[in-house]
Amino acid sequence: MQAIILAAGMGKRLQFLTRRNTKCMVEVNGVTLIDRMLHQLEKYDLNRIVIVVGYEGQRLIDFIGTLDVKTPIEYVNNPIYDKTNNIYSLSLAKDRLCEDDTLLFESDIIFEDSVIDALLDDPRDTLALVDKYESWMDGTCVKINEEDVIKAFVPGKHFDFNEIDSYYKTVNIYKFSRHFSEVYYVPFLDAYQAALGENEYYEQVLRVITMLDEPAIKAKRLDGQAWYEIDDIQDLDIAGSMFSKNDEKITRLQNRYGGYWRYPRLIDFCYLVNPYFPPKKMLDEIRANIEKLITQYPSGMSVNSLLAAKNFCVKEENIIVGNGAAELIKSLMATLEGKTGFIRPTFEEYPNRYDEGSSVCFTPDNKDFSYTADDLITFFGDKDIRALVLINPDNPSGNYLPKADVQRLIEWTGGKGIKLILDESFADFASEPDNTFIKQDILSRNEHLYVMKSISKSYGVPGLRLGVLASGDEKTIAAMKKDVAIWNINSVAEFYMQIEEKYRKDYNAALEKLRSERKKLFGVLYALPGVRPIQSEANYVTAELTGGVTAKELTRRLLINSKLLIKDLSAKLKNGQYVRIAVRNAQDNERLINALKKELGE
Repeated sequence: MQAIILAAGMGKRLQFLTRRNTKCMVEVNGVTLIDRMLHQLEKYDLNRIVIVVGYEGQRLIDFIGTLDVKTPIEYVNNPIYDKTNNIYSLSLAKDRLCEDDTLLFESDIIFEDSVIDALLDDPRDTLALVDKYESWMDGTCVKINEEDVIKAFVPGKHFDFNEIDSYYKTVNIYKFSRHFSEVYYVPFLDAYQAALGENEYYEQVLRVITMLDEPAIKAKRLDGQAWYEIDDIQDLDIAGSMFSKNDEKITRLQNRYGGYWRYPRLIDFCYLVNPYFPPKKMLDEIRANIEKLITQYPSGMSVNSLLAAKNFCVKEENIIVGNGAAELIKSLMATLEGKTGFIRPTFEEYPNRYDEGSSVCFTPDNKDFSYTADDLITFFGDKDIRALVLINPDNPSGNYLPKADVQRLIEWTGGKGIKLILDESFADFASEPDNTFIKQDILSRNEHLYVMKSISKSYGVPGLRLGVLASGDEKTIAAMKKDVAIWNINSVAEFYMQIEEKYRKDYNAALEKLRSERKKLFGVLYALPGVRPIQSEANYVTAELTGGVTAKELTRRLLINSKLLIKDLSAKLKNGQYVRIAVRNAQDNERLINALKKELGE
């Protein structure tokens, strides 16, 4: 068995990183791609490694000479790398293809050892490695049947987004038997190149071969093994986080604050959204209008305020729409003066947007971080605060104050001349019905009340970046409308607000499903050894780890072993080992529970 690596390309999309380097000399976590690949191949006792070089070829050869690779290495030079594509590079090595069984690689891929194992452990002698298509992938795809026969190669120009459920992405790693190369691949390669020229791709030859009555190559499906193709600097950044080690991997992932759809098979139990909304019909309606929405300007602030006013049954002058609640939090906190009360632990966006020296913090004195309205009134009663921030249910504890208690707080703060900022982003998930304070009569009677709501969390659309703030304080609302940009939300978000009312029944049904799933998740967590879940009225459950495993260690194990990302609360909660787990759908929750049982040793 030999390996052939195609490394002649210029890698222009990596910009300055490849001005004087080949693409495979770019580093991921301090190690070049070619260094990593060659030392991975060393483990398999290959007869030789053939590398097709071109752009900065001598620099690459000199570098490889410093790597202490024991496997014999041969080089093939592509002198016209800037005028040809990889079909020509492979044709230069065609004689080598016919001399031995071959593992064929492109040099811009990073992968774990199990990817090669998947090919070598399979008794079939000629295979194209493929993985189920995901939205981060780009390039040639295939369609395969249940017997792994490749029914069609789908190049990028023929990609149909309506058929993505049937697509598999080629990983650009292949196993060719010597017989396959002699009888099929090289003769077809010669014929294809003679007919269509040298500026083509070697996958196109495979496409022709798969049209034969007796398929000479089949697909090998990956099953969760990690790999990534690096074409640009964003790919490089993602690959760095994917293939970093242990604690660094967790830190780099969490510091991205989202975008986890680009990570293969990662399930996010960290960020908090509604898993049962929006419904498919609503998404179909958005898709049907997406071209118009993307190519035209959204409405300005006044129109979007009208939409929000319609949806929440309040007056336009009493509500403002934000590019996520975060935009409104920043703007609102800037209007406050004097001392402001916070409850800790909590959602840090509020205290982080305020002067620490003017912050007065209440921390519950119990391991559940629970508190009542009376606790708050007692603590803040003599603190000369000008504003109080209450997140209900709170984050991360899930602590919930019933509507009657919140009403008492509204009356108490009003009597004391204190502004009450009530964040009810998670309130819809609570079991108590009709608990919102975004109601015109309440707002009109209580000008000191400011009710914040993240549409992302409740309605499961974080990618739209939508939030609202409602208040009877029309002067502050008007000032904030001038403070944020006139086009602060995009057309897709505006259209969502336009159609949202039609799907209220679906939304209410989604909330019931969430509450049921939360109850089941809590029950299973309660039964696990070394886990003490805290009752929650939000779409997440915080749990204390009592069996000796730290929050940091459990988070690391779940990510590395099962590709599950939970929230390690070590930085926020100092008096114990706590994690926060988002409530997802039944299938995802079951996967998490099985992983927890494995890691905690049920």
